Amino acid sequence: MRLTADGHVVVFHDADAWRMCSSNIVIGKSTFQQLSRLRVGDGPIPTLESLFALVQGRAPLLLEVKVSDDIWRWIPALRRGLEVYDGAFGVMSFDPRIPRLLKTNMPQVRRGLVVRDALPGWKRRLAMWLADPDFLAVDRDALGKSWVSRARKRMSVYSWTIRDREQRLQAEVHADALIWEADGRP
Repeated sequence: MRLTADGHVVVFHDADAWRMCSSNIVIGKSTFQQLSRLRVGDGPIPTLESLFALVQGRAPLLLEVKVSDDIWRWIPALRRGLEVYDGAFGVMSFDPRIPRLLKTNMPQVRRGLVVRDALPGWKRRLAMWLADPDFLAVDRDALGKSWVSRARKRMSVYSWTIRDREQRLQAEVHADALIWEADGRP
C-alpha cells in the first residue's frame, strides 16, 4: 500500500506507476484524482476501501505499508481506513517505525516487520527492537537461519515470496504462514 499526496491509501506496490501503468507518475507525489486516470487492467488503481469492499471480511488480509517520505501521515490514513473493516488483517512494513507507531497509536492492530535476510545483524536486531512486532515476515532465504528460529519461539514467522512447490515445501517447515505468488500458492 502507498499513500497519495492527499492522504488516500492505494493498493499499489511500486513507488511510481511505470511498470503497471506505463506512466512516470509518482504515487506519493500525486493526488488521488491524478491517479484515478491511470488503469491497472480494466480498472483504476484500487484503494484500501475498494479492497475491503471486494474481500468483505471473507479472507484475512496482510497489508504491507510502503513508506516514502510520508511516515507521519500513515497513522491517520490507516486509522480512517482500518477502523471500518470487520475482517481479520495484519499490517506490516520494512520500516520498523510503522509497527512502532501502530503499537503506540492503534495497539489493537496486529503489526509485523518485514525483514530481508541480507540486512546486517545489528540493523536487524535494532529494527526488531524498535518495531516490537507481533509477527515477522522474512524472505525465503532466511528460512532455517538461527535468528529466524529464535524469533519463531516468540512470534509467528511468515515467509515471502514463495513462487513454486519446492519453495513452498521448504517454507512450510520453517515458517508459520506463507506469502506466495504464481504457483507457490497452496
